[in-house]
Amino acid sequence: MMAPSRMETKPVIFILKTLLLLYSFIFWVTGVVLLSVGLWWKFMLGPYMLLISSGPTNGPYALAGTGAAIVLFGLFGCFATCRGRPWMLKLYAVFLSLVFMIELVAGISGFIFRHEIKGTFLTSYSEAVMWYNGYDERSMAVDSVQRTLHCCGVQNYTSWFSSVYFPASGIPASCCVTYVECSKAELKNATLAAHKVYRQGCYELVVSFIENNMAVIAGVTFGIAFSQVLGTSLACCLAHFISTNQYEMV
Repeated sequence: MMAPSRMETKPVIFILKTLLLLYSFIFWVTGVVLLSVGLWWKFMLGPYMLLISSGPTNGPYALAGTGAAIVLFGLFGCFATCRGRPWMLKLYAVFLSLVFMIELVAGISGFIFRHEIKGTFLTSYSEAVMWYNGYDERSMAVDSVQRTLHCCGVQNYTSWFSSVYFPASGIPASCCVTYVECSKAELKNATLAAHKVYRQGCYELVVSFIENNMAVIAGVTFGIAFSQVLGTSLACCLAHFISTNQYEMV
């Protein structure tokens, strides 16, 4: 007959296993989301990144790589929980601790260097406007930003007056409030163009978005990071109970 202490401990272990399985599933879903965002960033937002940084960025690769690692760790966590092996659970706790530290460092770095990100964006976007030609990747990214955000130029539409594109072609048509009402002649005339294009600059809109959403982004990042503490605690507690009571799931 099973000892009373084991009879009392068995429901606790069952509850811990259930909670850890649920956590591991959520952790796995988080990895899938990060992997998807990383791939989306790489293939869909690639041109826009040319406006944020002066050179190629490893951001999408880091995000996709972290997501892939979390997917694998999540699967391992489910397997370790079902098997009920203390060494597997402890190894899973180590994995969660590593992910926690990586996410924490990334979140703190992003929050601390947000002003540098804005400065880099100002420089890169100003260069993209200055050397705009209408057909390369950076130029198409500028057009897309202006159409999507309903803005024009860096600070305002007058930023285009100093670009290499303006003397020959005027302000790009992507600045037009109503495309069909913009003519080449009007866009080449600084006075007439002022009544046909968006008046607000794109830099102000992007910076406003970053500042307004930084708290939310930081909160979500730190929330996800500190959720690893819960997973680590569950894994360690379960490993301790199993080791102490010599309990294994059949």
